[in-house]
Amino acid sequence: MDRNLGMDFVRATEAAALSSGRWVGKGDRHAVDQAACEAMRRTLGDIDMKGVVVIGEGERDEAPMLYIGERVGKCSPGAPKIDIALDPLEGTTITAKGGPNALAVLAIAEQGGLLNAPDTYMDKIAIGPGHAPGTVSLAASVADNVTALARSKGCAPAAITACVLDRPRHAELIAQLRALGCGVMLIPDGDVAGVIATTNPDTGIDIYLGQGGAPEGVLAAAALRCVGGQFEGRLVFRNEDEKARAARVGITDLERIYSLTDLAKGDVIFAATGVTDGSLLGGVKRRPGGRIETHSVVMRASSGTVRWIHGDRLGEPPLIAA
Repeated sequence: MDRNLGMDFVRATEAAALSSGRWVGKGDRHAVDQAACEAMRRTLGDIDMKGVVVIGEGERDEAPMLYIGERVGKCSPGAPKIDIALDPLEGTTITAKGGPNALAVLAIAEQGGLLNAPDTYMDKIAIGPGHAPGTVSLAASVADNVTALARSKGCAPAAITACVLDRPRHAELIAQLRALGCGVMLIPDGDVAGVIATTNPDTGIDIYLGQGGAPEGVLAAAALRCVGGQFEGRLVFRNEDEKARAARVGITDLERIYSLTDLAKGDVIFAATGVTDGSLLGGVKRRPGGRIETHSVVMRASSGTVRWIHGDRLGEPPLIAA
């Protein structure tokens, strides 16, 4: 893929963050999501590529734009064929309530590089870089995973801090972690940021565990491909309709545990822009005089490059009405 594509895609996450940032704390989930989607779609349309959305806002009959299978980009002759996984606003409720860790995110890979995951739940486990392959696995118990990670880090299990989505379904998982003496950092939403937090020692998070969205799992795996770490995911099906969704995207082994490279392979690029302040990125800031600050990151697997981008611009993006 062209070396400049990463910066092109950062512009797409910036556009989504700037537009949705105007709705922070205003309580309107629909308006904030619509603003992010429309801004990201407009920007993707200006990129010279033959892009296909493989992780998006839902199936075509459920989402008016950025739906799974939608083709985006200029699609000029000779343009690269690219798979795109995106979430114009990871943390819609967070943004509407003015909470932390809302992001505009996307990942790209060459055609066939990203798993076309159905819109179901996924069991996830993730740790940062610096550990032997297979240190943790969904096939192991919570206790075994924590013990193995603690051994690798040279500490006691009680020194491990886990990040878990604050959901009733995780009550037993949280109880097991606390029985081991672990700290548990509960987050209201935003499990892409939660997974990526395992790669940054400053967050204090050692491991991510629990069920979240499968599309977000692919996005998080793409980020870890770029910066290192371990990730496994296993799709969770609650009913026959969700199994049918999996069948429509070619998934037949419903018990499969997916590795990092099963979810995101090849030359992956990951980009994100903060909408609200969080552990990964600062949010959109509006300053006196009409200046606007953004904080973004772009990562590339082939080079291992991570670029942190502090944007400072004058003027507002167009306001998207609800």
